[in-house]
Amino acid sequence: AFDQLLDSLMREDAFYDRLREGFNDIFLTLGADGGDSNILSYDHFSKTRNWFQSYDLSHIQDEKERRQAGYKLARQYREALLGEPMKLIEHIVRNDRPFMEIVTADYIMVTPYTARGYGNFEEIKANFKNPDDPFEYIPVKLKALVGRNKADNQDSETGFYPHAGILSTFQYLRRYPTTETNRNRLRSRMYFQHFLGVDVLELAARVSDAAATTAKYKVPTMEAAECVVCHKTLDPIAGLFQDYWRFEGVYGKRKEGWFTDMFGAGCEGDDLPEKERWRALQWLGEHTAKDPRFAVTMVEHVYYILTGRKVLLPPKDLDDPGFAAKYRAHQEQRAVIESIATQFAKNGFNLKQVFKDWVATDFYRADGLTTVALNPERQADLDDIGIVRMLAPEQVERKVAAVFGRPWGRLNDQLAMLYGGIDSKEVTERATDPSGAMGSLQRILANDVACKETALDFSRPAEKRLLFPYIEPDVTPGTAEHDARIRRTISHLHERLLGRVEATEAERSFQLFADIVKEAAARRHDTEENYFCRQGLEQPVSDPRYTVRAWRAVVTYLLRQYDFLYE
Repeated sequence: AFDQLLDSLMREDAFYDRLREGFNDIFLTLGADGGDSNILSYDHFSKTRNWFQSYDLSHIQDEKERRQAGYKLARQYREALLGEPMKLIEHIVRNDRPFMEIVTADYIMVTPYTARGYGNFEEIKANFKNPDDPFEYIPVKLKALVGRNKADNQDSETGFYPHAGILSTFQYLRRYPTTETNRNRLRSRMYFQHFLGVDVLELAARVSDAAATTAKYKVPTMEAAECVVCHKTLDPIAGLFQDYWRFEGVYGKRKEGWFTDMFGAGCEGDDLPEKERWRALQWLGEHTAKDPRFAVTMVEHVYYILTGRKVLLPPKDLDDPGFAAKYRAHQEQRAVIESIATQFAKNGFNLKQVFKDWVATDFYRADGLTTVALNPERQADLDDIGIVRMLAPEQVERKVAAVFGRPWGRLNDQLAMLYGGIDSKEVTERATDPSGAMGSLQRILANDVACKETALDFSRPAEKRLLFPYIEPDVTPGTAEHDARIRRTISHLHERLLGRVEATEAERSFQLFADIVKEAAARRHDTEENYFCRQGLEQPVSDPRYTVRAWRAVVTYLLRQYDFLYE
């Protein structure tokens, strides 16, 4: 039954929202520079990438409205374009395709808007359910790129762009650009980190005297032992990206040819055959999918998405009193990861099974805090067991929408960053520990959402209410019947907002409601809710007994609870 429940959850759109969000935290492709202007290069898409500038909006008579429609068109186009890599991941997982396709898929995902940017909209228009939907994604193969000059034409033996999953997407290549001095090494480093779980910078210690090394060797990166240990691994992968050399745009070969003072293009000791150069990234993707580290790394990524924490690293300080416990915890976690990765490969690389396998482990389900309280000596080895974390701003908005029927709508842009979010560019790590600013935002959210939603819910017919279907504003504490209805409503609110009903907490909410109503009865007060809290009502809601405002206080109280803000 639990397995079936998880299967059901992984069919919901909310799961795929979180999936895309989690993998973007890893790949950061939403931070690709330039929107359409750089992602789709001038040399290959000059006639189509800015299609929205000449799109016919003449049917909109009002000039201001027409201008705003144009802005919206451009904004949705850029959003759809940036969303393509994560939609590829969603497509693979949603359709139970082998997850190795994130490095081997011979297609990309496009929408009616992005297809116009690529210049193939008319060819594939019939494949869309709604050709006017900016966010309907379908898989498509692009044709080989044709440049403004013959030298910019892309080599292709098939006539198609050599897609290699995310590796060859313009967004990924633009997110990790190259320079004359970097020589694709950033791309190589991120490849190892993203797909094989290797931090290349940890392979060797930093060179202690770079000047002396440079003076001693003609090509230090190919001759000096302390340099070779990294560059022997890094440079061959960098060479596989050599045809994606443009600093503005993506595709384009280096005029002088590839660097000769670097190790040749290849992968883990295998040299790239010259006949495969035109599809070098596909060749790399095929090698990657066969590498056992790929399955392990994907399992680690799923753990991060589920818990918000990276997998444990082996402890290095032998003098640390907790070394033995930390080493034991690391070994236990590695055993679980290896086991899940083995099953992942055996099951055809179905990523849904990895989520299910992780959820069934003690690392996800056990109550580490309670165990540590009973056994303090086990704190070090139980530090990563049963993780609880603060919800990210996107998750908070989705939770508010799920509970109240609409999101708060304010945890975005700068406020989202203040609440620990990322912009996938300068800020790439989510804040996991709450700050004073986050606490203030939590209070603002609780006050504002309760203000907007309480009276609004009472203004609806009882059968359509989300929060108060069992009670009316004229019900006050004091009689057995009324108290029972109030307690039933409180239980409903606890279940809806917190996901559980605990007797002590429910009684505290009851006393809060009763005390507010009692205090209000002893003094004069308006017979209506606060002006700002009664906007947008479906019908007027009178509050002569102060009960609507008391219920607002209860909702505010629940929205500030740990169970609402954390998971």
